[in-house]
Amino acid sequence: MMFDLGGKVALVTGGNGGIGLGMALGLAEAGARVVVAARNADKSLAAVKALQAAGSADSFALAVDVTDEASVHSMVEQLVERCGRLDILVNNAGTTVRKPVDQLALAEWTTVMDTNLTSAFLCCRAAYPHLKAEGGGKIINIGSMMSIFGAPYAPAYGASKGGIVQLTKAMAASWAPDGIQVNAVLPGWIQTELTDGARAQVAGLNERVVARTAAGRWGQPSDLAGIAVFLASGASDFVTGTAIPVDGGYSIAA
Repeated sequence: MMFDLGGKVALVTGGNGGIGLGMALGLAEAGARVVVAARNADKSLAAVKALQAAGSADSFALAVDVTDEASVHSMVEQLVERCGRLDILVNNAGTTVRKPVDQLALAEWTTVMDTNLTSAFLCCRAAYPHLKAEGGGKIINIGSMMSIFGAPYAPAYGASKGGIVQLTKAMAASWAPDGIQVNAVLPGWIQTELTDGARAQVAGLNERVVARTAAGRWGQPSDLAGIAVFLASGASDFVTGTAIPVDGGYSIAA
């Protein structure tokens, strides 16, 4: 079956909540064995239980600091040792600091860039030999609408997500001969812990999002499940280097 992920092993960073968990659940329901990697052990335990209930009976969690090269390498090696293979990587771990450029400290800039962009580089580099060994694989990088638009309160976040799109293109071009497809997903305004903070800090954001989004609502993490299955499955074998908005029509509004 075109969308069947049975026998595949998927690694989702930041997969214990929000968009990452929404995607992980979609992959589990399609038959993949899903491994979540994150820092919060309690959230990861709850996520594993949800994934097991969704069909990934052998799901488990790994602790990782995605900004640390040794930690990322250990994460991938532990997964392969336990599962025997790696087929799908979802780079979802991310953070933000909501300040204009003139108020943003260098340490804050570095934290956002390391967590959002450098982590994807580290995870992809660590996963590459294992994906290649399987004759191919799928990488899904989580970008953002902020790779398309500018926001005065998100300079580091926007720069990191714009970098994700360009990194995706470079890896797609480099690894296509190895049978590896690399694509980015650009979520719109999705209701998560991260965006709950935005709604609290940015006056009028909720009303503006609902008014501009063609679907007339905020997205839910489950709205990302379908694109995850598509990009992780054989259905997307001729799709690589793309950046696909999943935003309820927000980015097409005049």
